[in-house]
Amino acid sequence: MRADLAPDDLWERVAPLLPPAPERRRRYPGRLCVPDRVALAGILFVLRTGVAWRDVPAETVGCSGVAAWRRLRDWTEVGVWPRLHAALLTELRSVGLLDLDDCSVDGSHVRALKRGDHVGPSPVDRTRPGSKHHLIVDRHGTPLAVTLTGGNRHDVTRLLPLLDAVPPIRGLRGRPRRKPGHLYTDRGYDFDKYRRLLWKRGIKPLIARRGVSHGSGLGKVRWVVERAFAWLHQFKRLRTRYERRADLHQGLLDLVCSLIRLRRLQRAVDRARSGDGPRPR
Repeated sequence: MRADLAPDDLWERVAPLLPPAPERRRRYPGRLCVPDRVALAGILFVLRTGVAWRDVPAETVGCSGVAAWRRLRDWTEVGVWPRLHAALLTELRSVGLLDLDDCSVDGSHVRALKRGDHVGPSPVDRTRPGSKHHLIVDRHGTPLAVTLTGGNRHDVTRLLPLLDAVPPIRGLRGRPRRKPGHLYTDRGYDFDKYRRLLWKRGIKPLIARRGVSHGSGLGKVRWVVERAFAWLHQFKRLRTRYERRADLHQGLLDLVCSLIRLRRLQRAVDRARSGDGPRPR
């Protein structure tokens, strides 16, 4: 996977967000800096294969895993991934591919082998150290925001911070939008306190009740968040948490969510070109 094999559409959107490369010293300049696109290819290689950074094949990718990790660290610290996240959401909304009227939230446990920040005893994995991914998606399953917490955090405690993590989404005339009209959740969020807080924000809560039989019908809409987790965990590096630093794992989460959005945008464009679907507005 060389730099020229990194997705062109992704690179076109990432390149304007990257910080400028440092100037080389005139005297004793040292070795050449790895090109940004090659480093991005290395990050994507680790995301898809799940290999350790030290095991990245430099002859295939074009750079060492250490170089790719350092670039991931630098880009995460300057906030490249949140800006890419907001830009793609704006692009999706501008072409009519984002539906914020019905949104769903859920959480998913992952094992954390190296501990670190935002790690806790997982109640679903015999108290082994783990983390939890919290995800909110629109009606089509497009990720709007994702957050990371310890594996022992209850889903409902991250509901409001997850809503706050959705950036202002532009793309249409009028004020940017960042809150859903209806919010679908499972029984883990069944607390009247949070229903009141959602109503106060102008969001209609549609939360399954504990202690009642199944068949509420909410699953007909809420299943998209489960599918989004399947898309997220197709990237092997996210199935198990290896990064000790929570900000780096969060950066990888944001990057994968951007890849999912980009895939949806590209498929809509391909369908429009082939005449099999409506053209994006």
